Amino acid sequence: MEIIKKISLAVCLLIPTLLFAETVNINTADKETLITSIKGVGETRADAIIAYREQNGDFKSVEDLAEVRGVGPSIVEKNMDNLSVSDN
Repeated sequence: MEIIKKISLAVCLLIPTLLFAETVNINTADKETLITSIKGVGETRADAIIAYREQNGDFKSVEDLAEVRGVGPSIVEKNMDNLSVSDN
């Protein structure tokens, strides 16, 4: 019975986190936000994303993130649901 209570509590705590996860605007996110919000992105990749953005302007689509050196299509695909290029 104790294990059921623990599992129920874990599920109850996890659901709101998933429901209220915010979308990350890759055109405005700072380094720390990129690191904490995009699976597979650490300090080096976050720096590369910001450098790419500064050199080429805003991303036109989330898929364009794959053009950044070190960020391939697999990282974009894993994070597609929580990435955006606008605040809308």
